Amino acid sequence: MLVDAILQSKGVVVHTLPETGTLADAVAMLNTHNIGAVVITAAGGGIVGILSERDIVRQLGKNPGGALDLPIASCMTRGVFTCSRDTPINDVMERMTRYRIRHMPVAEDNALIGIVSIGDVVKRKIEDVEQEALALREYIAS
Repeated sequence: MLVDAILQSKGVVVHTLPETGTLADAVAMLNTHNIGAVVITAAGGGIVGILSERDIVRQLGKNPGGALDLPIASCMTRGVFTCSRDTPINDVMERMTRYRIRHMPVAEDNALIGIVSIGDVVKRKIEDVEQEALALREYIAS
């Protein structure tokens, strides 16, 4: 199973912000769209980072009174791990586990085309296991 299967079922909407925004902008976006991370893009649309709830909480722990005024660029995670539509879901799971990340942008030719979360991956794996169990039950019954 490939990442493309997840994108086909969930869609390809990705919420982004420029690195010049503030943590307050990011918090508003996360709350508005009920998401756990936002991809940070450069003026040309390229991925320059990702900002997750975890990144925000760390800043709040360091600077409770002024964290929301900080620029995203100073708080985001750089060196984002990405995948493509053709990446096997098992590879995404392995990378998410190894690097302790919960969101992975999907990019092709340096263009952002989607995002998958650990929840998306787990949901898809559960669906696959349920389908396999059904097929086995049908095989045994016949």
